[in-house]
Parts: sequence; C-alpha cells; structure tokens
Amino acid sequence: MGKSYLDNLVGVFGHPVAENPTVVMIEAAFHAAGMENWRYLTIEIPPEHLAEAMKAVTTLNMKGINLTMPHKVEVLRHLDEISEAADKIGAVNTVVNRSGKLFGENTDGKGFLESLRKDGGIDPKNKRAVVLGAGGAGRAICIELALAGCRHITVVNRSANRGEELARRIEEKTSARADFMALTPGFAVPENTDIFVQATSIGLYPDTGAKPDIEYDSILPSMTVCDVIPNPPHTEFLTEAERRGAPTLDGMGMLVYQGTIGFRLWTGKEASVDAMKSALQREFGVAD
Repeated sequence: MGKSYLDNLVGVFGHPVAENPTVVMIEAAFHAAGMENWRYLTIEIPPEHLAEAMKAVTTLNMKGINLTMPHKVEVLRHLDEISEAADKIGAVNTVVNRSGKLFGENTDGKGFLESLRKDGGIDPKNKRAVVLGAGGAGRAICIELALAGCRHITVVNRSANRGEELARRIEEKTSARADFMALTPGFAVPENTDIFVQATSIGLYPDTGAKPDIEYDSILPSMTVCDVIPNPPHTEFLTEAERRGAPTLDGMGMLVYQGTIGFRLWTGKEASVDAMKSALQREFGVAD
C-alpha cells in the first residue's frame, strides 16, 4: 500500500489566507521532485484559534507550517525554539516539526537576500540601504541586510513609532548602524544609497496602479531598486525607477527563494526554482 498523504502535510495558517499564492509554487516543487505523497494546505485560522492550530501541527504529525498575517508574531508563544535571525526580527513565518518540537524560522529576509545576490548580483556587505516600510517584510529585510554586513540602514516609514523602534532594534541586535526618516509626500532617497527597497504592500494586486508618493527623480542609476510585491511582478514603482536608469529587482524572486528555504527545512531536499517561478507566473497571468 502506498504512503498516506497525511504522513507528509505542510501548509499555511493565515487570516485571511484564501489568496495566498504559496500553495501554487510549493505544490509545483513537489510535483517537479516526484514527491506525490506531499501536500500543501491553505488553512484559514482566526487569531483566537492559533494556539489550537499550532497544537494540531504536532497532533497531525505535519512536517511544518507557514505563517502569514496576522500570526507571525503571536506564533512565537507556541514554539519550542527559534532561529537566531527570527529572534532578532521578532517574527516567524516558517515552522518545522522536529519530532514533536516546533522550530521557528523567518525566511522572508533570507529570500530577499538570495534574490539580491543571485538575481541582482549584489553583495550587501558594506552597502548603504534604504528600506521603505517597517512592517513584517521590512523588519525581516532590514535585519537580514544587517546580518549580511550592510553597514548602514535607513528605515523610512509613515509611523514614527514603528520606524524608530525598528532602527533601534537593528542597532541593538546587529553591528549595522541605522536611522529613521519619516515617509512624507515627496520623500527624497539619499543620494549615497546603494540599495533601495520598497517593502510595503503599495501596488499589490488588485491595486496595481498605486505607487509610493516619493520624489522619483531622487533615484539614481547607481542604486539597485527592489520591490517586495510579487503580483504584479513589475510594479509602477519599478517602472519609475527604470525610467531613471536604475537596475531593478522584483518581488517574485524573494517569494520563490523564501519558499525554497522552507521547502528545504521541511523535506531536506532542494526545490526547483524554475518550476516554482513558472507556476507563479501562470497563477499571476504573466509570461513565462
């Protein structure tokens, strides 16, 4: 008799979670690897039921789970161990079931770094970065940039409290220097910036015409400009940056690479980047 699918379950907990695209790329990776007895489930979990849901991960002997909004911080209370990076970030998006003990990791920033290096050809060591947004993606990216040797990070955010807290956290938890700048209409990117990251949800489908209200003429060809938005892969923000001659990096790579890290943690195998990216492109209706 073949192995039960229930022996190899992973998935994502979120609220809301119906539009989460992770299932598309992870299932494609399972198929490409011939792992037909693995399944990735998309599961709606209201915040008040997170504790029970995390217990179910071990009860059902799931291999692990992804966490998306609003569970990335609250899940810390339900884990046995977390990685050093997840501790510094203060959030977890990937959990691995290790013989009944739940281990938490944050793959968002790591996925961004892998895309920056592999797709953008950029080593963040000794670079100066400006990160727009201090939410979950922004926090993970800032900490991972700092751990990778980025020498200075400027956090730009509408909320001063959140932005200043993140800048302090970077300096307390890493060796990088950090400061905060308020995101006001017409914000100008400092001219000595090497890496400029748009880490907010502005421009995410279906609001594809939106873009941050900044001074786009402050973007220089010497800057690598990145967006975390995977859908659409090419945002208005990136289009404006390209008009100023800057090389750009879209959010598809970050999404795929953070998925490959989770895949490896759960299965011990390498995922097919091409299969995952092609599946997402079909899902988002863009050319392969």
